[in-house]
Amino acid sequence: MSLLTKLGETPQRSLRIFVLGLVFFAIGLASIFVGYHYHHYWQILGMVFLAIGIIFSIWGYAGIFANRLLTIFNRHPK
Repeated sequence: MSLLTKLGETPQRSLRIFVLGLVFFAIGLASIFVGYHYHHYWQILGMVFLAIGIIFSIWGYAGIFANRLLTIFNRHPK
């Protein structure tokens, strides 16, 4: 089984991972904003959440893209 097939076999799961990444990203941005006004430890926490959010979003989007790419490949006759 290729990596493309493995990533693209469950688009609903990929969408959930992508949205989870966006939530982590938003929490990270909010923490950075709070840290700007209060204590710098909030900004460090925000950077961690930002990195986690970016990783999850990339992983989820790669799965969504792989599913769409597989759909295109399977439509064309060989």
